[in-house]
Amino acid sequence: QVQLVESGGGLVQAGGSLRLSCAASGSIVRINVMGWYRQSPGKQRELVASLTSGGSTNYADSVKGRFTISRDNAKNTVYLQMNSLKPEDTAIYVCNYRQLVSWGPDYWGQGTQVTVSS
Repeated sequence: QVQLVESGGGLVQAGGSLRLSCAASGSIVRINVMGWYRQSPGKQRELVASLTSGGSTNYADSVKGRFTISRDNAKNTVYLQMNSLKPEDTAIYVCNYRQLVSWGPDYWGQGTQVTVSS
């Protein structure tokens, strides 16, 4: 089992910044991918950004150039720096962990609300 604890959401004005953190604990496999998804009412959950333990990143087109994902492998923690926030970034942001060697389930955090006011 893997537990994910998120922090850093909140309310910010358009153009502002927020930094999300997600700490993983439990049965962590060293080779893994951690990332952030988001979901807003009436929309499907979408990938925002992911980062493998080897350093490969993947970003949604809508956040490229504004959001940066990073991680501290020693702390099993992933961060999402969100700059130039827009009202359409408003959503519940959920942390994800998945091991990359042999099959393993997806683990999800409880989610943190990000609200961007115009």
